Amino acid sequence: MGLNMKKEDKQQFTFRITQANSTEMVVILYEMLLCYLDDASEALRMEEQEPFHDAVRKSRACLNELVNSLNLNYEPAPALHKLYMFCFRRLAAGERRREPGILNEVKHVIEPLHDAYRQIAGQNSAGPVMGNSQAVYAGLTYGRNTLTENMTDQGANRGILA
Repeated sequence: MGLNMKKEDKQQFTFRITQANSTEMVVILYEMLLCYLDDASEALRMEEQEPFHDAVRKSRACLNELVNSLNLNYEPAPALHKLYMFCFRRLAAGERRREPGILNEVKHVIEPLHDAYRQIAGQNSAGPVMGNSQAVYAGLTYGRNTLTENMTDQGANRGILA
């Protein structure tokens, strides 16, 4: 994705989050984590310290959300918890040592998990996790060099149940 996740990428993730069921949320978190790991690797390559630390911090935040989403009473949550804790430790080592190979270790753990969850996401027929979020029409408005989504329900409770 290049250095610093692009504004368009963030907007796309935000839209997808408002429409996602619980399994799709995990897929999105994995994708965001992978983007931030790419950002961290690119910042290391460019020898940009602040963007590097920022990308690692955001990677940890994604991992933290993944950990918090686990219900350890059911499989495969305990195994995933161990993998996420491994990733936390490797991210800390990668940040401290500034070694891209360590960041790649985390990617190699997350990529197969992302692929597996992406395959099963379509089997989850539950509705979106976020209730009361903006509805988006299937149609889009085209303007000169722009593409705008038409939205309804612009109320004050967007994404939050009252």
